[in-house]
Amino acid sequence: MTEEVLKVEHLNKFYGDWQALHDISFSLEKGKVLALLGPSGSGKSTLLRTLNGLEGYKSGSIYFHDKKIIPTPKQWQNLRQKIGMVFQSYDLFPNLTVMENILLAPVKVQKRSEAEVRNEAIKLLEQVGLSNHINSYPRELSGGQKQRIAIVRALAMHPEVMLFDEVTASLDPEMVRGILEIIQDLSDNEHMTMVIVTHEMNFAAKIADEVLFLENGKILEATPGKEFFVHPQTKRAQEFLKSMDF
Repeated sequence: MTEEVLKVEHLNKFYGDWQALHDISFSLEKGKVLALLGPSGSGKSTLLRTLNGLEGYKSGSIYFHDKKIIPTPKQWQNLRQKIGMVFQSYDLFPNLTVMENILLAPVKVQKRSEAEVRNEAIKLLEQVGLSNHINSYPRELSGGQKQRIAIVRALAMHPEVMLFDEVTASLDPEMVRGILEIIQDLSDNEHMTMVIVTHEMNFAAKIADEVLFLENGKILEATPGKEFFVHPQTKRAQEFLKSMDF
């Protein structure tokens, strides 16, 4: 039996008088990967950020394990321990070492043993090929290395859902593959529930169980992943895939 982890119903968001999201509804089952696709400015990142309270919304509802989220700062603070997010800008603390960046939230927020988190961090760093950078500072790392650290930092919180916002957008092409392989491994071997915003169409076609195609803050298509890339339902989606050389 499938287990619904996230559900969004009739979500609307405004910036002043401008409506950024229009009547957004979808659900996400445990272990599934949802890709948010569409042209720049379509509302993908805004939608992603509403899922862990980094953006507020005017109306509608978000449910986590069938429990409606009351969008208060305290509830979102608690939920961010279960809904992790990785940004394209890394957001590492520049004055902390790699290990200190990873330890901070699990130890300070979740009150876990530093020794336990440190041992787990070492294993995660080994998995992403960065065990020799434990004592490095972010300024000493490449963009791809920083992004891998950001992913490890999020995973150290033991999230149930991971949100990835264009995590390869600011990387050199040779760095992109390594990051995508880590996310692919989270799907294939860890069965992590994920929502991904990406312009990497070949990667999305490989990993997505479901696709939401957005434009102007509206869902134009909600389609199984394989079907979207083979038989997009709308002319706009067909044009988009063609423009992305897919």
